[in-house]
Amino acid sequence: EAAKKIGYPLMIKASEGGGGKGIRKVLREEDLALSFDSVRGEVPGSPIFLMRMVSNCHHLEVQVVGDEHGNAISIYGRDCSIQRRHQKIIEEGPAVAADPNVWREMERGAVRLAKAVNYVGAGTVEYLYADGGYYFLELNPRLQVEHPVSERISNVNLPATQLNVAMGIPLSNIPCI
Repeated sequence: EAAKKIGYPLMIKASEGGGGKGIRKVLREEDLALSFDSVRGEVPGSPIFLMRMVSNCHHLEVQVVGDEHGNAISIYGRDCSIQRRHQKIIEEGPAVAADPNVWREMERGAVRLAKAVNYVGAGTVEYLYADGGYYFLELNPRLQVEHPVSERISNVNLPATQLNVAMGIPLSNIPCI
């Protein structure tokens, strides 16, 4: 029923997947059950969701940090569009694929999300960007391997910031922020 509402082509994704595991493109309804079983087998026990497939898009990420005092900020972002088999190969920053006004909107949306879920620590809000529009992909609740790209362009030491946040220090009191 959800697949019919979303329409084809669509993607099936395990929320605990990654590195190209737990994700399948489905072009036709008759391929849905087999693809769903494949995803479930690759990431046992993971929640699975369906999403519209967006072709010819950029994979853009907003780096966020939240603290236990209800504060959240964005720290630039990255373009992770160069991929092979859903695995990022090159991460570039700052992300320039989106119009600057759209990028600011994406950053504001990422911060709103972090605040809405009382997010504490460093994380990444991922979007697909195509034809001037953007589509939420996921919130990755950890530092990702590509975090040095954001560090380089922001001069913010993200692991140190994460440790300060873990010690209960408000973002406004962290010197590099």
